[in-house]
Amino acid sequence: MIPDYENIMLPLLELLSDKRIHTLSQCHDELAKYFKLTKEEVRSLLPSGKQPTFRNRLGWAKHICKKLV
Repeated sequence: MIPDYENIMLPLLELLSDKRIHTLSQCHDELAKYFKLTKEEVRSLLPSGKQPTFRNRLGWAKHICKKLV
């Protein structure tokens, strides 16, 4: 099941806690493994059909976390 952005935030912050530079793609791949997402879930698109759901939610989690730090 694809997590909502609120549930992505803590694992994202934990991933970034090593204070190293991580690209969004690296975070995407690591968190997809963390959440044990299937290839189908990773490829699943938003209702608009324009963006993968997990990538979108990760983007929102990143945006919110950035404001907190």
